[in-house]
Amino acid sequence: MKDTDSIISSKWLFENLNHPDIAIFDCRFSLANPQLGKQQYQASHIPGSYYLDLNKDLSSTLQKHGGRHPLPDVDEFADKLSSMGVNYGQTFVIAYDDSRFAFASRLWWLLRYLGHEQVAVLDGGFNGWVASNYPVTDNIPSKGNGKFTPQLQAHMIVDRETVKNCKDLPQVALIDSRESDRYQGITEPIDKIAGHIPGAINYPWKEVTDSDGYLLPQQQQCNRWSELENNQEIIVYCGSGVTACVNLLSLESSGIHQAKLYPGSWSDWISYE
Repeated sequence: MKDTDSIISSKWLFENLNHPDIAIFDCRFSLANPQLGKQQYQASHIPGSYYLDLNKDLSSTLQKHGGRHPLPDVDEFADKLSSMGVNYGQTFVIAYDDSRFAFASRLWWLLRYLGHEQVAVLDGGFNGWVASNYPVTDNIPSKGNGKFTPQLQAHMIVDRETVKNCKDLPQVALIDSRESDRYQGITEPIDKIAGHIPGAINYPWKEVTDSDGYLLPQQQQCNRWSELENNQEIIVYCGSGVTACVNLLSLESSGIHQAKLYPGSWSDWISYE
């Protein structure tokens, strides 16, 4: 059904828009204005798509530890997917945003974490869809009737203690996905402490796509990660475990399949300071 493993084109989606085994999710979101994504969705979205909110659906309630966007409760999230017509192991899920995969990749990673491999991100996102003159609507789809029974892939994540114990090992690569200025501690617009986890190397997540939100060619993805080919373990983090998923998507498209996420990321790391 897919035209590539983790990325599909607007053309492919348009040609398969009414396929009964496809579910589309709008993941648009703004950290600066948390209501904006839902408002954009209500005004105009790809036909048939449901909306998933980063704070309310793709994350759980903020606690003292666990980072700014803790992973959602598995059972609650599975129930939402079921109500939106997703059948575990069967439905092909397509996620899109307008932020260079920042939030769509969170859904892509979450589904794989729950054992559902049939998921891809829309190349170019909503803006690319609109630029191609494909249809949009303000119609909200009715509830679906899926059955999503997750099978958690616990090996895909690591906690703070694991990062602490293995970050300096020569065979481990710890990847900071934030912008260079945040990694270097020059600026910190969100978290209370600036800097990075000691031993981490910087691969900014925005280097995965071009300025229009299209995945850079596979060879560029492969070249980007070439220095990590001999690492036995790769751990990826960002500020709160969201944009790190863009790097995980890039790693996957480069043929590196065992990279892990530190979900709490920098915001969890510093919560113990």
